[in-house]
Amino acid sequence: MTYSYKTIRTSVGVLKLVASDRGLAAVLWENDDPERVRLAPLSEARNHPVLLEAEHQILDYFAGKRRKFSLKFDFKGTDFQKEVWQALATIPFGETRSYAQIAAQIGRPKAVRAVGAANGKNPISIVVPCHRVIGSNGKLTGFAGGLETKASLLRLESRNAR
Repeated sequence: MTYSYKTIRTSVGVLKLVASDRGLAAVLWENDDPERVRLAPLSEARNHPVLLEAEHQILDYFAGKRRKFSLKFDFKGTDFQKEVWQALATIPFGETRSYAQIAAQIGRPKAVRAVGAANGKNPISIVVPCHRVIGSNGKLTGFAGGLETKASLLRLESRNAR
């Protein structure tokens, strides 16, 4: 399968949007570890309908006009990872959950570390809001876009949640 991509500029930097004809497959950071999300081959397609809609919705999110995304996803991962990513997609705008809460939500309360690992492999950053997952102690923990970006996304949502 060939994936299409386009890049967009946002307040948190340049993002690479990647899609198949089935849906959005990834939102990657400018300095993303190439081993974190492996999708190939990629070909640039600025007018791919999935990418255009993803761009529109992501830019609306950053402009404070969107709280919820309505995109189809084309997740590539293990069944467990997909289960975690689907759980992430249920976290409401402006709220956070702990890794333990996500583990309990998927019926695997002892799989906190595995949930953390799956969260770190989430290919669809921002749209599937892994930035809304924090440590049980309330501290910000790892994020592919960096902790400063994670804090920025949470502040943006906090301001626009009111």
